[in-house]
Amino acid sequence: MARPKDFDEDDVLNKAICIFWHKGYNGTSMQDLVDGLGISRSSLYDTYGDKHTLYVKALETYQKAAGNQVCNIINNAASAKEAIKQLLELTIKDLLSDEQRKGCFSVNAGIEVAPHDAEVNSMICRGEQQVEDAFFHAIKKGQESGEITNKQDARALARFIFNAVKGMQVSAKGPTDKAFFDDIIQTTMLVLD
Repeated sequence: MARPKDFDEDDVLNKAICIFWHKGYNGTSMQDLVDGLGISRSSLYDTYGDKHTLYVKALETYQKAAGNQVCNIINNAASAKEAIKQLLELTIKDLLSDEQRKGCFSVNAGIEVAPHDAEVNSMICRGEQQVEDAFFHAIKKGQESGEITNKQDARALARFIFNAVKGMQVSAKGPTDKAFFDDIIQTTMLVLD
């Protein structure tokens, strides 16, 4: 019979997200994980197998939480444009509140790990498609109500807005201020008129 775990797996995954997000996959050693997670090396191996498996589980947990947040905003906003604006503003708020300038964990994984790892690449593609689809459905709804222009294809607009979000997430790793991001939001919202 397996021994019960003496740690909270959700807590460990949240700590792992922070470690991998801060140091990157390649910059994180097993000792970094043991020290940062507060569990023994044997518990880490028994529960997750290896660093890669833990990384994939941490990325999956991060993407699920981010996807739920996106869906919640889109489903509860007063209008399609309001949903899009709230998502853009949330992105900025998250980026500017991060003093370490880590950017986005998924974007970082897409740049550092996905080109060399089919499993991570597949996860990143699915996560990005989910966000693009959320923008698409909001835009389509806005076009049907007349709130958003029909001059542009809804899928093309969704891809444009998603690309603006990714660009902000990458730009946040360098010196930027709120005015920089506000300009991007204002210009992006104009495309919907």
